This record gives sequence, structure tokens and C-alpha cells, in this order.
Amino acid sequence: MNKTDIPAAQKAALSLLIDDHRKVQKAFRDFAKAADGGSGGRIASETCAALKAHTELEESLFYPFVRESDPDAFGPLIDEALVEHDGAKKLIAELERMHPGDALFEARFTVLGENVEHHIHEEEDELFPALIQHDVDLSELAERMRARQAELVR
Repeated sequence: MNKTDIPAAQKAALSLLIDDHRKVQKAFRDFAKAADGGSGGRIASETCAALKAHTELEESLFYPFVRESDPDAFGPLIDEALVEHDGAKKLIAELERMHPGDALFEARFTVLGENVEHHIHEEEDELFPALIQHDVDLSELAERMRARQAELVR
């Protein structure tokens, strides 16, 4: 989804989420290019922290607001997103117990990236356009999301 295509009522909130998406997508690409375990481990650690903050932001504010705006239209999309978050959280917890040189560390992080990429596409290709189509006003939510994000990334 291109941020320039987002109407004003949704722009601030969705742009915040899209910016997070682009940052982690870049981090997964950087990890794939990292030749040594040192930078790969740092990238993985920073990416897992960013993903934890992002999932908390969505689960605590964005998803409840969206679900409440129209449970029939958005409930199934939110349910699927929550299950995807659960899978990501499990992989992140496993990675946090590991070291970059451990067997399966790279494979787990790679699979996490693939799962996150799928999740991003579902949000940006299905959920966000549906919010725009249903004219859900996210403007009041955007400021709360910015404040919560600032708390989470300290």
C-alpha cells in the first residue's frame, strides 16, 4: 500500500503502521545480507524488539478499535492477524533464548521474516483497504497510537 493513496481520516494511523512494516522488512533483508554472526545477531535482536512493540501497539489499540468499528466486517481479519501475531511471538521467544551461532537460529529468524511478510501483505492488501472502503475514521486513534509507540520503543 502506498501512503499517498490513504485518505486523511486513516492516514496518520495507517502511515505509522506502514512505517513500522517498512523498517522490519528492511531489517530482514539486512539480516539476509549479513555475512557475520555479530551484525546478524544485532539485527535479529533489534528486529525482534521492534516486532514486539509493533504487535503490542496493534493488539492494545489498533485491533480493538478496528474490531469495534464494525465487528462483522473486520472481526475475521483481526482474528487471523492475532493468530499470526501469536506465531510470531512464539518464534521471537525462541530466538530470544538462543544465540546467533546456535543451530536453527538463522532458520528461525528467516521463517519469522517470511511469516511477517505474509502478515504485512494481508494488512496492507486486505485490512487497510477495507478500512478505507468502509470509511473508518482512525484520526482519533492516531494520537493514542503515537503516544503508545513512544512508550514501547523507549
